Amino acid sequence: VTLDLLRKRAEHNNKELSTLEEVSLHQENLEKIELLDTACRQLQILYLQNNIIGKIENLQRLKELRYINLALNNIVRIEGLQGCECLEKVDLTVNFITDVTTVTSLRANRNLRELYLTGNPCTQFKGYREYVISVLPQLQLLDGKAVTRSERILALQDFERTQSSIRAAIAEVGRAWLFHSDDSEEKKKKKEATFKLYFKTVCFTSLASRVCRLEVPELSDEAQKQFWEEETEHTPQARFMMQKKQEAFQRAEDMKRNPPPPKKERRFFRDDGTPLNINEGDWDFRLLGQEYDSQALELDFPCYRHLDTSQLEVDVQPYHVRVVVKGRVFQLHLPEEVKPDSSSAKRSMVTGHLLISMPKVKPVLTARART
Repeated sequence: VTLDLLRKRAEHNNKELSTLEEVSLHQENLEKIELLDTACRQLQILYLQNNIIGKIENLQRLKELRYINLALNNIVRIEGLQGCECLEKVDLTVNFITDVTTVTSLRANRNLRELYLTGNPCTQFKGYREYVISVLPQLQLLDGKAVTRSERILALQDFERTQSSIRAAIAEVGRAWLFHSDDSEEKKKKKEATFKLYFKTVCFTSLASRVCRLEVPELSDEAQKQFWEEETEHTPQARFMMQKKQEAFQRAEDMKRNPPPPKKERRFFRDDGTPLNINEGDWDFRLLGQEYDSQALELDFPCYRHLDTSQLEVDVQPYHVRVVVKGRVFQLHLPEEVKPDSSSAKRSMVTGHLLISMPKVKPVLTARART
């Protein structure tokens, strides 16, 4: 989530974020909820459906929030909504919530009236509905069905047994999925790794950043065909990786339709071999030692103070010196010949400037003073 995206979605409010009351951020491939609690403090309605968000977070300051839609995401726990004092409706349809006991975090939301958990694994547990309406006495509508007074009374009377059944189901559901008899050993190992991540409720963004680094040349038509024909598990990780691959395929298609213009060839020398002066970073440098009686030329190059030295490349030649800073080139044609083998480069500990000392080939000989 960026400020530019929020302003783009706030056109109905003249792009003003501080007074924004409703915003739709659906289908934006968002991986994380951020900025909303600081930039849009007056939000009342928030649409975040059909993204790849793995965790409900950074919403505690939205005191005016009344409705949040997080359907079709990768959420595995209900959390992070306790500070939303005015919250009335929460939609978590088709996520990956298995631990239904996390619904107790919504007890603090006294104004909560509607909750949607349809399509989550927890809805398959026996006693799911009875458990939810027992721990959330303020709830009036669960999964689109009204909660009656008699239904709640019966659920509270049998709460202890329902709670035990729910906890046993949570522990069993993963193992039943993990040790399916028809699976091969390789598939079982893959499931086991996914199972551990699934029940530790990790943030899937870090997983994808390590695994899904797809380059455009690797995304051939054959790779896309194989991707769409491949059978995948219904897990947050699988859905996240599928989304990332789809984005990579889309980038590949865009590059095919609109290939980037070829880069202009960089020239360092004229046709006769004379070095060109190049200053791509507009650096304010100084060349010292141009006096007749000086023994060496010294280039004072203004590097950024906190720039890592590993990102600097220095090349001294008889008639030019070249410095490359993070891909940007500085080259200076020297007024006279220097000795590359005797040259040295040092950085200031205070300013970070780079000082390149280049002894002249023909130093000026001076007579010794008589004693």
